[in-house]
Amino acid sequence: MSLRTSSALTIRATATAALFVLMAFTPATAETTPYRGSVEGRYTGVTEHGHAVTMEGEPYTTTATFNVHLEESDQQLTAYCIDVRTGLVEDAWYREDQWDNYPGQGDFAEPGKVHWILKNSYPVVDVEDLQKQAEVARLTESEALTATQAAIWHFSNGVDLERVEKGPELDVNVNAGNVTHLYHHLIDNAVDLPNEPASPLTISPDVDSGLAGDSIGAFTVETSGESIPVTVEGPDGVVLVDADSGETVEKVSDGDVVAFSVPADADAGEATLVLETTAAVETGRLFKGEDDDEPTQTLITAEDSEILIGEIATVAWDAAGGTPPEMASTAEPDPSPAADQASVPTNNGLPFTGGTLVALAAAAAVALTGGGTALHLARRRRAGAAE
Repeated sequence: MSLRTSSALTIRATATAALFVLMAFTPATAETTPYRGSVEGRYTGVTEHGHAVTMEGEPYTTTATFNVHLEESDQQLTAYCIDVRTGLVEDAWYREDQWDNYPGQGDFAEPGKVHWILKNSYPVVDVEDLQKQAEVARLTESEALTATQAAIWHFSNGVDLERVEKGPELDVNVNAGNVTHLYHHLIDNAVDLPNEPASPLTISPDVDSGLAGDSIGAFTVETSGESIPVTVEGPDGVVLVDADSGETVEKVSDGDVVAFSVPADADAGEATLVLETTAAVETGRLFKGEDDDEPTQTLITAEDSEILIGEIATVAWDAAGGTPPEMASTAEPDPSPAADQASVPTNNGLPFTGGTLVALAAAAAVALTGGGTALHLARRRRAGAAE
């Protein structure tokens, strides 16, 4: 999912290109990305410096909050680190993901307590209120940041604060007592917040297939936005409906499950659901590095940020009485020759003829993720050239 004001148009253009590619080459070998339905951004620098600390069993390290610049926008997310054992790679690209997919060197055993700290400490809570709650005097923002980061590492990496040093500039003094006191206040009062903050917007699955005359799919919408208008692009008569009641749907909210209703007399074809909205990347959303070959610190958002976001889901169908089109798999391909042969669409053991277009249209929907990857790589090349 890309963050851009014209996201739906770009995605639809990618779908068309993918369809023509798949029509020309069978079987399809589209590259896929494991990050379907997530926010992308790039680390661009430090938002605010804290002081240096030594955590139990770990080398001396500095603390800070970090900028994640959202793709093709001027929006920034502010984030803390949740992996003290991994360095931060300059200009690293990040993707939003689930807590369960945490890739760091700690076990992230208590993410709910990390979430509590983020919601109950700096910068969500200002220093004046933290002073009163922790019963400290003349707390500075850099001290509050330092204590908050150390408390996060306590629950993300299972390490304790040993010593507080100076700030990134040698002439900046720190009240180590304030940092230590606030650190213990946070870890002693932290409680588990079991509910992971909602994703800005996802639709799962993002493809399905069936026959004309049926309701196709059961697409679950997850979003931190509210009442998102739906756009269905496809032949006349194809509408989005509630998967349970069958009633026509014009707007969706978090948790809604919807399907495509296709008229019984419709020719073979495809349709796309397009959602675009302004939604929150909420405090506590995990961002992990995209490059597995060069691991970077895993980050977690430190405050809510409103963003413009878009997502799609696509279905394909055959005419009534036909055979539903096979959907291309997003699993890792089997490299064996037998697997290659089995991947060629067939109809009762013979290659498809008239129905090939429908099967490939369905596969093109899956190829969207591969098209998104190509666009992303192209952006990186452009960015590298500009630099």
